Amino acid sequence: MKKALFIVISLVYVAALSGCVPHSTGSTEVGVRTIKFSLLGKAGVEEKYYAPGSTYFFFPFINDWHTFDTKLQNLEMTYSTKSGDRKTRDDLLFKTIDGNDISLDVIIAYKIDPSKASYILQNVANTDSILRDKIVRTIARSKPRDIFGELTTEEFYVAAKRDEQAHKAKDVLQSMLTPLGITVERVLTKDYRFNAKYQKAIEDKKVADQLVEKNKSAQHASEEEYKRKLEEARGEVNGMIADVDGEYRKAKIEADVYFERQKLIAEAIMAEGIAEAKGIMEMNKAMESAGGEALVKLKIAEALKDKKIVLLPVSEGGMNLKTTNINKLIDTMGIKKLSE
Repeated sequence: MKKALFIVISLVYVAALSGCVPHSTGSTEVGVRTIKFSLLGKAGVEEKYYAPGSTYFFFPFINDWHTFDTKLQNLEMTYSTKSGDRKTRDDLLFKTIDGNDISLDVIIAYKIDPSKASYILQNVANTDSILRDKIVRTIARSKPRDIFGELTTEEFYVAAKRDEQAHKAKDVLQSMLTPLGITVERVLTKDYRFNAKYQKAIEDKKVADQLVEKNKSAQHASEEEYKRKLEEARGEVNGMIADVDGEYRKAKIEADVYFERQKLIAEAIMAEGIAEAKGIMEMNKAMESAGGEALVKLKIAEALKDKKIVLLPVSEGGMNLKTTNINKLIDTMGIKKLSE
């Protein structure tokens, strides 16, 4: 008891002589206090954190002080020696699922969970640099290799496929680092490189594909030009056909009109002929009767009226004007009677 009392008195005396020491946190830092020795309370890491941008006073020697930066941090692993976390080649090397060697630049964006600061100090790391280099870097260089290695060589050319795997890598890292007090915000991919010879083959293939596409475009342009000219020719032919059809329809209409007119004329002529024939037939019928005979005689008489008729009798093989009695001859032939 005497020994313990002596120690307490000694500590109080030292504290009185030295006074309390200030401990500060930056604008993005949280502080964690470790009590090395305490007569009245529990020693060890306090289960709380001290807010950013503040100053706190603790007795020296019996207290320890650690800070952790909570701002968003980027762990950049790249091929270039002029950028990234390290001045040496630091990109991820792995094989695609179809066996080709590839390297990939990756950025891991993460931050510390302030509420887990005391846990980090007790179980993970006691400085930001150790947390970054020993924990985040180690895990971030292992799992993404496996995840991005699930892609084929051709799929690496598709940005959407790379983004899909990056999101998957972020979820896996988040599940691994969250229990350690680290929040993974995102995983980003930058440049990627294949084996030099394979890269050359790919570039040659790209050039060939571009030539193919160029030729396809030229062929397509030629086809479109042919279609355009074909449509123009069709338009001209259709115009000519329309003109010919118009002329044909016009001529047909004129011919139809002429035909109808001639048809009507023919029908009129036919009707007139039929009527005239019927009249002749009726006249013939009338002429077959007694009245017809009288009419014939009348017509003959009308034809002979005022006409001089000289009859020369024929006898003995010739005319004998001396012995012929003309008056008697007329009576004999009935001309006189017919005239009467």
